[in-house]
Amino acid sequence: MLRYTLKRLLSLAISLIAASVVIFVAIEVVPGDPASYMLGINAQPDTVAALRDELGLDRPPLQRYFAWVFGLLQGDFGTSYTYRTPVAGMIGDRLWVSLPLALLALALSVLIAFPAGILAATKRGAPRDLVVMGVTQLGIAVPNFWFAMLMVLVFAINLRWFSAGGFPGWEAGLWPALKALVLPAVALALPQASILARVMRSALLDVLDEDYIRTARAKGLTRAQVLRRHALRNALIPVLTIIGLQFSFLLAGAIIIENVFFLPGLGRLVFQSISARDLIVVESVVMLLVLAVVVVNFAVDLAYAAVDPRLRKRS
Repeated sequence: MLRYTLKRLLSLAISLIAASVVIFVAIEVVPGDPASYMLGINAQPDTVAALRDELGLDRPPLQRYFAWVFGLLQGDFGTSYTYRTPVAGMIGDRLWVSLPLALLALALSVLIAFPAGILAATKRGAPRDLVVMGVTQLGIAVPNFWFAMLMVLVFAINLRWFSAGGFPGWEAGLWPALKALVLPAVALALPQASILARVMRSALLDVLDEDYIRTARAKGLTRAQVLRRHALRNALIPVLTIIGLQFSFLLAGAIIIENVFFLPGLGRLVFQSISARDLIVVESVVMLLVLAVVVVNFAVDLAYAAVDPRLRKRS
């Protein structure tokens, strides 16, 4: 297990180094100069040059890359060009919105998908299976931003159970903050739950057709015992893959939902920073999101080894 973990850690480090290079190069080749954008089209060349010197944009790209990377390693994400405040503080404030939103949406997705997928697999071809497959197909087909606007119309405007948008902050109390995240979390969770339920059903059907399942039934185990002791554990590997990918998407890809509900999250911060040409914020947030994706994938790899001992033996 130790060797397996070390190999995965090496892969994680290589992925992060490659990602930092790609992100920096991609930001560098984006047309437009942040200093010129901030000062406007009528700014004098010497004023633009002075601002570029103040922001450090006149230094060679390689020097700026290593300064950025070393700063990240020390927890210094730089200073925002637009707001003139530390980027780390901006990210920290937004992360306390995006991370709970992603976790809540993922929890809802798992709570919906697991029972639905298991029910569909154990009742293959039955009306309940057809209903689950039909509902999940609809959940995949319907855009989450349209569903979000529909929920705002029903639950915020008509029923007035939730607010239509905004975030009161955690200092307002746990329940008001969670209440503000319920509708966005549901809008994010339902499409992901639909995908996860179908993967769960497919994985379980493959496992339930294996010879060892029939042997277990022949030994006298009930269908529920076979499902709990043998089938679910072996069906978890593809499901864990999807869960890992879903968490990464929910953390990094909620830009539209955060804009629909006016949530001050990381996705909205990236969108605003791109519009303002605040490159240091874009670089740092995207790198943080890449780190989250890589770490989640590392955790999923460890979960693979815990679920399937054969992976530990091969490594």
